[in-house]
Amino acid sequence: MRISIVGGSGSGKSTLARRLATELDIAHIELDAINWQPGWIDLNTHDRPEFLRRTEEAISGDAWVTDGNYSSVSPSIRQRATDIIWLNYSRPVIMARVIRRSFARALSRQELWPGTGNKETFARWLDKEHPIRWSWGTYHPQKARYEAIFADPQNAHLRLHRLRYPRETDGLAGVLRSFCVAGTPGIGA
Repeated sequence: MRISIVGGSGSGKSTLARRLATELDIAHIELDAINWQPGWIDLNTHDRPEFLRRTEEAISGDAWVTDGNYSSVSPSIRQRATDIIWLNYSRPVIMARVIRRSFARALSRQELWPGTGNKETFARWLDKEHPIRWSWGTYHPQKARYEAIFADPQNAHLRLHRLRYPRETDGLAGVLRSFCVAGTPGIGA
């Protein structure tokens, strides 16, 4: 089983990916951890070939779950994935989550990705690339992008799972296991 989790910034992709990785006993690949380097340097902007190389190396295994929306590496991920889970939540749900997460991170000053030294600060909230502003500004374009991906016949090899409410993640690991055994279509495809 190879699962890609996508959705708005702050929607809960990493949290769900960690949970599924534990429940399904598969590797968790956090694309942000691959992308973000010390000093907030991102490979996706500064060294896209290296970001792709590292991502492809990480997804070369037989069982994993990724979380992230990087369009530069998503074709490689979709090519190897068996399932895509789209956290297609309403804007109020996503915004509440991203604000709560950003506030907690800024208060704790905890390093976000080991070895990077990158920490959330309230001053970073002014940056147009900050997850709160990013999530608000990309909500509709991102939704349209995933609608197109779900409708694209080139993705017919994938089980597509569109979750519209956070409660739909309850018991998801068992559902995914049963799909693998039965070979049935995804949730809300």
